[in-house]
Amino acid sequence: MSDLTGELIDGRYQLLRQMASGGMASIYEAVDTRLDRKVAVKIMHAHLAQDEQFVERFIREAKAAAALSHPNIVAVQDQGWNQSGTPAIFLVMEMIEGHTLREYLNEQGKLSVNDGIKFLLPVLSALGAAHKLGIVHRDIKPENILISKEGRVKIADFGLAKGPLLGSTMTAESSVILGSVSYLSPEQVQRGIADSRSDVYSIGITAFEIFTGKKPFEGEEPIQIAYMHVNNRVPRISTLVNEVPKELDDLIYQATSSNPDERPRDAAVFHEALKALNPQKRQLSLELDLPIAPLRPKKEPKSLRKKIKELTAAIPVPQEKETTAQVAKRKKLSKRVKRNRFIALGLAIALGIGGWYALIGPGSRVVVPSTVGATQLEVKAALEPLGLTFIITEKRYSEDITEGHVIDSQPEAGGRVEQGGTVKLIISKGPERYVIPKLTGLTPEAATTAISELPLSLQPIKEEFNEKIPQGYVIDSVPVAGEKVKRDSKIYIRVSKGIEQVALASYVGKSSDQAINELTDAGFDVKSKYDFSETQLSGEVISQKPEGGKTADKGAKIEITISKGSQFAYIPNIFSIDENKAVQALKDLGLKVTVKKIGKKTIKKVTAVSPKVGSKVKRGSTVTITVG
Repeated sequence: MSDLTGELIDGRYQLLRQMASGGMASIYEAVDTRLDRKVAVKIMHAHLAQDEQFVERFIREAKAAAALSHPNIVAVQDQGWNQSGTPAIFLVMEMIEGHTLREYLNEQGKLSVNDGIKFLLPVLSALGAAHKLGIVHRDIKPENILISKEGRVKIADFGLAKGPLLGSTMTAESSVILGSVSYLSPEQVQRGIADSRSDVYSIGITAFEIFTGKKPFEGEEPIQIAYMHVNNRVPRISTLVNEVPKELDDLIYQATSSNPDERPRDAAVFHEALKALNPQKRQLSLELDLPIAPLRPKKEPKSLRKKIKELTAAIPVPQEKETTAQVAKRKKLSKRVKRNRFIALGLAIALGIGGWYALIGPGSRVVVPSTVGATQLEVKAALEPLGLTFIITEKRYSEDITEGHVIDSQPEAGGRVEQGGTVKLIISKGPERYVIPKLTGLTPEAATTAISELPLSLQPIKEEFNEKIPQGYVIDSVPVAGEKVKRDSKIYIRVSKGIEQVALASYVGKSSDQAINELTDAGFDVKSKYDFSETQLSGEVISQKPEGGKTADKGAKIEITISKGSQFAYIPNIFSIDENKAVQALKDLGLKVTVKKIGKKTIKKVTAVSPKVGSKVKRGSTVTITVG
């Protein structure tokens, strides 16, 4: 946008110089020619004036600040559209001559504990006033905290503010883009949700930077910083700075928790906690540095009609017919006199409207404070001082609000109710979860009935072989019994087809090694035993149980009998063989050996065998040999 210095906006505001320019608007130092005072005029860039969303956000900033009356909030004095010159949407604010907290930190680095608290208290006081009306700033950062030459701390830029008094058309995405990512709370990044606890997080990050001189997370890209705010815990300031009071360290650590429920509920609670850290030391210079005017003596109230009569009495009324000269003179009256007449009439009308508003209009009603996220005890503590009560009209599931805490209220925060009225609350039942019932052993029909009673999505039944559950009954479910799942979760039921049947071959007369290997691979439990056989060679299968040619349960026990060979042996010819070789040959045949020794030879050989060579004997029989 081109520099508009020198322009006269709305026939009233003379632009002197451009002080700052951002992505959305430029700010000029100007003179209010009507009231002869310096003001700051914020003018939206011309290319954004065609975007209804940006225009609405710009107007919202005016409404947000105008709805607040606090010495630590930059006052908005006017808003409009320049019709007399260059088309422009503008916002007029009080002129703050001084510096931003960002400039102060850039120069000073970090601040001492006492100085840091002096900066934080007025900011929290102002935010507390906004939160009481249900207004959330959503863009707290050092750039939006101003320090005037007189030492006054002011919060500026309510352009991202949200609340029932303002309405809200901002999307979650736009709020993340427009907000400063280094100070955004995790819930703003993840879900676009912001309440008073989100402002508490932002001021907690600002406090972290005030006391340490650094931001908790740094990155080359905004998305990297946003990711760290969501997935990492902000460290304690005591890890970077020595000699920090433990109470202050704990308070800042609590305010920067990624869980909103662990933070102070709003800025007022944060303010009281910070103020309580050093109750004996006066820290009011920045919060209450405006002189308080003495109260005027009380006067008897006058009727609105009488006040209007007094104000309009100042307007000159002709008492007699004027001459031509008098008419000419009257026409030459200064514009200031005419203006004063209009001002007097305007004041009278405003006084009448104000009286109606305060006595019988909306102003006579009580503003409902923010209760979202609070417990019933906290709501009671907030409403009782205002003379209000509450009732619970509904309990509703919520993925974001803890069970037993407030989801919403009627009226919403910032709305008004009659004095002594009742606020209706919607309370969270916590996340909506359903427990999977135990289905094992049921029929498919019974299991289907049990699941159909819950708001879950039953998937087609799967059949599987199972050696423990009889055929036609439920094995289990996925997810398993006892697990808690969300509404419409998919549930799978597995039904048994019984034990799998496997074809059983016959291995009689075959090698025992082949039988054992193939039966084991088929899934059977093979047990083997040994016996003599006059028909099967040693190592061959004599018999099996169950017999082959049938089917059997997979995993069933199969018994096989393996041949040890014939039960009988023939005495071999071992004459003239060395003693040791003869003994070994007989033992290999399954015979027991008794040795008789004669003579004195060193190497003894077999000289006699009993029973005689060629005799048929049972294995295990004793054979006597004579060696000499």
